[in-house]
Amino acid sequence: MFAWIDQIIYLLYFIVVGGYGYYIYRRKHSSGSLTHDYFLAEGSLSWWAIGASIIASNISAEQFIGMSGAGFALGLAIASYEWMAAIGLIIVAVVFLPIYLKNKIFTMPGFLRKRFDPRVSMVMAVFWVLVYVFVNLTSILYLGGLAIQSIAGIPMFVAVWLLAVLALIIALGGMKVIGYTDVIQVVLLIIGGLTTTYIALNLVAHTKGMGHWLDGLLILKTEVPQHFHLFIEKGQMIKPDGTDAYMDLPGWSVLLGGMWVINLSYWGCNQYITQRALGAKI
Repeated sequence: MFAWIDQIIYLLYFIVVGGYGYYIYRRKHSSGSLTHDYFLAEGSLSWWAIGASIIASNISAEQFIGMSGAGFALGLAIASYEWMAAIGLIIVAVVFLPIYLKNKIFTMPGFLRKRFDPRVSMVMAVFWVLVYVFVNLTSILYLGGLAIQSIAGIPMFVAVWLLAVLALIIALGGMKVIGYTDVIQVVLLIIGGLTTTYIALNLVAHTKGMGHWLDGLLILKTEVPQHFHLFIEKGQMIKPDGTDAYMDLPGWSVLLGGMWVINLSYWGCNQYITQRALGAKI
């Protein structure tokens, strides 16, 4: 449960981030900014803000809760998604984005409209709106609410609404607010992730009467060596439910096969990812 100092820090964080979003919204509203300025941050995002925003947008409740659980079940092999993502991002930066920027494409449906026709564009727009609303948003709000409920003791219903309202306030300022506040987010994510790892390894070490986090890492390497394999082979790792982990992440075949399609689609055609780069200062 949160101590009073934790509650104050979280409250101040929400006030600062939400206040910045509302301030930019009021300024844009009074100056009559164009719609593409709202979505593309007026072309003001620097490379470091774009990079931080992409990472912060990609990492959310699915990673901190879902991927952590997958890491417990599958081990280091779950990191193969991110190794492939690094290669996918390079391909998107070199091949995809120059085409978008050269043709002044702001959205993926807009790209399909130029490349094909309005019917294809409309199908994609409707499809992705439904996916975002009923898959992405619902899962993120649920997992985020679950985390807040577990840590702060706030009822799930209230936690979900708090997250939704805060996101709405931040989004009022458009991509410029989201881009630069994501820099704060990614710093906190890195610090929080490293701190959590340090605490967890210390706890593992203490269970064996040791007191250093490196001892905890060595204990894990000794007792569950299969969790340190980047590629899983058939029968190598059986999950707690008795199923073969290979069926969830089939080694080299997933890296050289379908994961390429998923990665290029996600990093190169996903609106809330590519939109960061489209707001670049050029």
